[in-house]
Amino acid sequence: MATQALPTTPAATERRYEARSPWRLAFRRLLANKMAVVGGVIVLIFVVLAILGSAAAPKDPPSQDLYHITEPPSTHNWLGTDELGRDLLSRMIVGARTAMLVATIVTFISAGLGTLIGVVSAYAGGWVDTLFMRTADLLLCFPPFLLAAFLNATLRPPVARQMVAFSDWSGIAFIGNQVVIDFVVVFGSLAAISWSGYARLIRGQVLSLREREFIEAARSVGAPARTILARHVLPNSIAPIIVAVSVNFGNAILAESALSYLGIGIQPPTPSWGQMINANLDQWRFFPHLVLVPGIVLTLLILGFNFLGDGIADALNPRQSVHSSRKS
Repeated sequence: MATQALPTTPAATERRYEARSPWRLAFRRLLANKMAVVGGVIVLIFVVLAILGSAAAPKDPPSQDLYHITEPPSTHNWLGTDELGRDLLSRMIVGARTAMLVATIVTFISAGLGTLIGVVSAYAGGWVDTLFMRTADLLLCFPPFLLAAFLNATLRPPVARQMVAFSDWSGIAFIGNQVVIDFVVVFGSLAAISWSGYARLIRGQVLSLREREFIEAARSVGAPARTILARHVLPNSIAPIIVAVSVNFGNAILAESALSYLGIGIQPPTPSWGQMINANLDQWRFFPHLVLVPGIVLTLLILGFNFLGDGIADALNPRQSVHSSRKS
């Protein structure tokens, strides 16, 4: 009995390749993970709110109404008002933009810097590797948040002076704006403590890849180091970077909120969830919604990123996921 031959047209071949594509399979596994989908929906909602900002707010966020201060949630103010009569829901929505902006820029700066240092360190070896890795080890010796708080408080005055001086010299007014200075200092302090984890992760990945057969084959045909890194090493290191980035988004949001809570992060009048908690902490017993609302929203967003990050890790490395579940 003759067997039926599989279709060999280019379209059929492409469909079979796509069906076996590791990225497509990983995406299917991600969609099958209910907690990851829930986390993705939560994150997507906050991303949309961050993009819309004041346009999505029911009222003008900085507008004060001293006749209606610290009111509980009502039909007029869905989440109530704060100590200055400002609509809490509107400030929470604008605060989402602050959280997402800080998390996005800090995560991508630290991931880019850490990836570059990790690749160079692993591929160069010798004193270059020793210098970068001992620096990373030194940073990892300190509690990350305390180091970020120290850098933030220490660097703010000189950075502010330099930015104001450059603004006066160049005539670019917005560079000397206090809001811009706040964001630059927070970006710098959080990125400075975050790159070391990425660097060690990518260094280990590159060290395991550079002795593989396809890397040796590329070297044997005379491919330059930059070509090997760009075409072979980095594409095969994308998966762990994606996992680390998805998890560290939540860490960056928590760190920014903690700095703002201590009064050394984003300064008023720019809304920040940590700043809102700090401003109303003395009224907790009488007006608990002023602290509970930003606290619950902050927790919800961090949980969303954690669920999504865990789902991405399981989707990109299913063998490790199965092994972990068996051990537990």
